[in-house]
Amino acid sequence: MKKAMVILVLATALGACSQTEKGAAIGGLGGAAVGAAVANEPVQGAVVGGAVGAVAGALIGRASERGQCRYRDRYGRVYIARCPSGY
Repeated sequence: MKKAMVILVLATALGACSQTEKGAAIGGLGGAAVGAAVANEPVQGAVVGGAVGAVAGALIGRASERGQCRYRDRYGRVYIARCPSGY
């Protein structure tokens, strides 16, 4: 039950993220899990796998955001909207 609650909270938090951020989070978690399972040193494998997975996930997520630009207002809030033509 405790694991289900943690997964629910994480899934809800990811709902507000861009594709790049979602890709980085999912890639990092997946990479850490695989790295810990495969490596001789589980902690070192998790760190390396998480870093590689996060970078790969961010790149894949970014590629799926074509035509979307990030805008930041004067309060520091970030908005994602369609880019002006020509971008």
